[in-house]
Amino acid sequence: MSELPPRVLFGAAYYHEYQPYERLQTDLDLMARAGFSVIRVGESVWSTWEPENGRFDLDWLRPVLDGAHERGIGVVLGTPTYAVPPWLARLYPEIAGERRTGERIPWGARQEVDFTHPAFRFHAERVVRAILARYAGHPAMLGFQVDNEPGNELLHNHGVFQRFVDHLRRTYGDVETLNREWGLVYWSHRLSTWADLWTPDGNAQPQYDLAWRRFQAEQTTEFIGWQADIVREYARPEHFVTTCIAYDRPALDDQALAGRLDITAGNPYYTMQDGLALPDPATGGQGWTTNGTWALYQSADRMFSSRQEPFLVTETDAQSIGHSWHNRPAYDGQWRQAAWALISRGARMIEYWHWHTLHFGTETYWGGVLPHSGRPGRAYREIARLGQELASAGDLVAGLTPDADVAMVYSSASKWALAFQPPLAAPDGGPDRRSYQGLFEPFYRGAFDAGLQVRILHTGQLTGATAGEAAVRHPVLVAPGLYAVDDATLDWLADYAAAGGHLVLGPRTGYGDPGARARTDVMPARLAEAAGAWYDEFSNLSGDLPVHPAPGSPLTLPDGAAATRWADGVRADGAQVLAGYDHPHFGRWPAVTTHAHGAGRVTYVGTVPDPVLAASLFRWAVPERAGDWRFTQESVTCTGATAADGRRVRFVHNWSWDEAVVRLPAAVRDVLDGTEHPAGEELRLRSWDVRVLLER
Repeated sequence: MSELPPRVLFGAAYYHEYQPYERLQTDLDLMARAGFSVIRVGESVWSTWEPENGRFDLDWLRPVLDGAHERGIGVVLGTPTYAVPPWLARLYPEIAGERRTGERIPWGARQEVDFTHPAFRFHAERVVRAILARYAGHPAMLGFQVDNEPGNELLHNHGVFQRFVDHLRRTYGDVETLNREWGLVYWSHRLSTWADLWTPDGNAQPQYDLAWRRFQAEQTTEFIGWQADIVREYARPEHFVTTCIAYDRPALDDQALAGRLDITAGNPYYTMQDGLALPDPATGGQGWTTNGTWALYQSADRMFSSRQEPFLVTETDAQSIGHSWHNRPAYDGQWRQAAWALISRGARMIEYWHWHTLHFGTETYWGGVLPHSGRPGRAYREIARLGQELASAGDLVAGLTPDADVAMVYSSASKWALAFQPPLAAPDGGPDRRSYQGLFEPFYRGAFDAGLQVRILHTGQLTGATAGEAAVRHPVLVAPGLYAVDDATLDWLADYAAAGGHLVLGPRTGYGDPGARARTDVMPARLAEAAGAWYDEFSNLSGDLPVHPAPGSPLTLPDGAAATRWADGVRADGAQVLAGYDHPHFGRWPAVTTHAHGAGRVTYVGTVPDPVLAASLFRWAVPERAGDWRFTQESVTCTGATAADGRRVRFVHNWSWDEAVVRLPAAVRDVLDGTEHPAGEELRLRSWDVRVLLER
């Protein structure tokens, strides 16, 4: 694999070609003064690289690369294949992507094409090779980003569908096997020949949809891998090849995609201002922009999870990111808070989108480091301060391995399956297509609110260790919403508990098989005996239900603990009841049970816990110990990590307007100002402050 520089890379996406007047030298000088060590260039302008079919203009970028190199700023060069030029769309209208069969996506945005089409592939390869042949050897080059935020569309084009049919033929062999595996006896959907397979537009069969979603993600992985392999023909050994991942894209399996790259790179965007306040003001739901401090950390942990390695942040908030009605630039201090939070969870690069706020186009009000005037303002000053801090921290914080008090199991297949048949309802009573996230995220937030750190593990990464090894490495493992899952994984989870781990299960786990067929077992399938509890009915909840501790329960529940959205009709069969519902009907069933299994235990949570209940569960599951870096102030968080040389680093944040004071459990040195602090000393944190501390 390529070697990254020994320090955290720091910079922004830079589009000199978008500037309304010549300012290259001014921009580069300002970047150097801010401590920038990297810029990303070139990924959005195919029509600039190739203004007409076969006519290339490649020289415009050289002054940017030369100027960056003169100032010690490295470059990530992007390939422009996600934004096709008008001439290509005009010459080959058949490359337009289709969101429904025969209905082409209108041209005029980006990512409108069927990237599997041979005509697109021919021209994409040609422009990539032309750019790489010219610039791969430039001394400023650090690495390459292929395409941009892939997986944006579920493509219904004729060629894509025919390849899907071929894929099914290779997978199942014959239509009778497919009929059986998909349950196509239902509603007279049995196939007599492969030609009978209907297109996905009107499909109502969940097994079909899950196979279709898996196939779409495979197409994205194949496309990015194909392009990465082309780039590697030109790249030097020290260069990395990546793409920037937007984790909410519908045609994306991030673990598989990252496996075709040298390093994971992602684009975490988040609501600033009060969206980062603790206690959490519940500013809104989650999407491509997250809301809440806990969700910022979850974004970082998702990026680490793709390869279980440190990662690059290729885009994140410089100022307001979003449409013209979404203007919330950060409070003073929040830029450095967010950046250090990402670094604490493994980020090896912080790269803002973008350098200069655009004067035209869709993203006119997606604020850059510089405002529309081009003159350094508050954002520049705050970001430059962070550049100085990164220089002080040096190689200590590059490539950290974040701590993990709790591990959580993540399943892309379950996410897709529960999007098609959502168990949870939206506020208007309709289907919540983010039901998987609606099951997963409350548990993540509960761990965060309890002062714990989370390692996210894809289902495909679980068996990289034996159940016994995992029980030692991750004493608490949480699996909510693990719906489309195979027998081997469920058996591994039971073995994990038997080996001494504490397995926490949530709703829908074990309910479906890998094809999203409901299992015939008592639920949770293959885990009921280990859990000492089972259920055979379940219900949506029309409102939150208060939850109380059961008699003799070790679980402490403060006022406000509640069950939300869902209740399994759990029956304890050997398990201890930890909590129950305050309700004349649902009160007959436990909300939470726990059961010793082998050397460990299994806890079953039959509902979606509200933040109070979720945090209480994790405080019980991971009790505080002497010397813990968990603080009682609601506005303060602390995360820990291990540096590449084994040194221990702590990051203490105060996400509030109010000053906070914490007592240090160990002797530390402040990495940013050099101050030594003995164990037991009170550390004062200003509003929206962060300290980086090296344990002695």
